Amino acid sequence: MTIKYNLAVIPQQGDEYKKKSASHFWLALKLIPRLAIDKKLRLVELFGVEQLFHSSQELSSLNLTQKQIAAIRSPDWQRISEIIAATERCISAIIPFVDSRYPSQLKQIYDPPLVLFAQGNISLLNQMQIAMVGSRDASINGRENAFKFAQQLANAGLVVTSGLALGIDGAAHQGTLSAGGKTIAVVATGLDQVYPARHRLLAKNILDNDGAIISEFPPNTPPKPGYFPKRNRLISGLSVGVLVVEATIKSGSLVTARCAIEQNRDVFAIPSTINNPQAKGCHWLIKQGAKLVDNIADIVDELDLLPQRGLHLTINKEKEQRLEKSQKQHLFNDSLLASVGYEITPVDMVVSRSKLPIDVVLTRLTMLELKGLVATVPGGYQRVK
Repeated sequence: MTIKYNLAVIPQQGDEYKKKSASHFWLALKLIPRLAIDKKLRLVELFGVEQLFHSSQELSSLNLTQKQIAAIRSPDWQRISEIIAATERCISAIIPFVDSRYPSQLKQIYDPPLVLFAQGNISLLNQMQIAMVGSRDASINGRENAFKFAQQLANAGLVVTSGLALGIDGAAHQGTLSAGGKTIAVVATGLDQVYPARHRLLAKNILDNDGAIISEFPPNTPPKPGYFPKRNRLISGLSVGVLVVEATIKSGSLVTARCAIEQNRDVFAIPSTINNPQAKGCHWLIKQGAKLVDNIADIVDELDLLPQRGLHLTINKEKEQRLEKSQKQHLFNDSLLASVGYEITPVDMVVSRSKLPIDVVLTRLTMLELKGLVATVPGGYQRVK
């Protein structure tokens, strides 16, 4: 949708409209209650965003409710000013739909946010991105896959976009940072808070390493269940493709995958053992036509990135070894059970993952086996439940 209008403030209509920026008017548009985004953009096409709020033209013919007309005739400028002030306090920017910094990929989707709130390196929003999503309650194999793929995608020159959630999202952000790459976190709260709270340090590391955190929700917005599907459509909308690393059938990651399909984005999925309940969503996606991925070349070839973007896939062997060492040092500090994969896991691998002495590991593995949670198999142990 192409929208043309004058971004300059219009001072000739009275004192209450003087000294108001484009952000004021776009926030006023955002606050019109119960009006779909496409209809709001249609109003901008008809009037221009500033003119809409002080037009003398009759609005009743536009099939608007009385509350919607009242929100146009008398915007809550005090609330809008409070949003702008709170945005400044959390060192973030307001990016209206027509701002040159607004991501062009989002303009292609059916319901793009009218306003984005952004912290950090805003220029990343218009760079080529690949989304990585998956279960919050991911297995350690899933998180290791997310970490490794994120490293490789970052080294291929892609921005890795995810949702700052526990599990796969966190591993994707961490893997990108470990490779010196750029990552964007799309969140379902205001930017004055971090959810989940245990990812405060990760959020800080993203910003400290020239990444970005964005939201369509103003400051002081708490996390609510209904906000996460809205967040998911932005994760897929920003990206050229979505990689689902590990997900259950009921995972929110499948919502992101569905959004990607509706937005004409590519969907990729990593398979796993059939005994891993966390991977059944990925297997279902593959059955539905998602691209099965077991290495980064599957993504690069499908997106035809090399000739069009000049991306580089060659990683210096020494650097790759350093990354693998970093992965072992910085990855996850889980319980012993989480250190046993649904694939065959050698005892030394369990020791390495759990950071526990071998005698403690062997004792606890025996207890877990007695409980039916793991099984002894040739080559080590395997998680059963």
